[in-house]
Amino acid sequence: MQESWTFDFPFDTPSSEAWSWLIQTHQRDLGIFLSYYYKSQGAVVEKVHLKTNPLLDSQYSGTLCLGFELVYFNACQDLHETQVEEMKLNIQFDEAKKILNLDGPFWPVREKDEI
Repeated sequence: MQESWTFDFPFDTPSSEAWSWLIQTHQRDLGIFLSYYYKSQGAVVEKVHLKTNPLLDSQYSGTLCLGFELVYFNACQDLHETQVEEMKLNIQFDEAKKILNLDGPFWPVREKDEI
């Protein structure tokens, strides 16, 4: 599985101000996007933040490392655990459309076993 998400990005070029804006205005959406990777484990992502400055391969693409808290909660089992994680994402900026595409890592999914 590999998840992708597109954000409106009203900046002419990616800059430190643009990355701060992305985290501040889309923190909830980034949490949802990252949570897709952990849904089979029963966890959700909260408190997304920029772990390191983006590494740009060109003016419009590169990688972005996000840090976040992974929260496991189950009231029936009296479980509420939190652990700190990080994930590298590929980024592509489309200057003409003013959008930013985030592509998460590829995580192989195990198929069902035959009976």
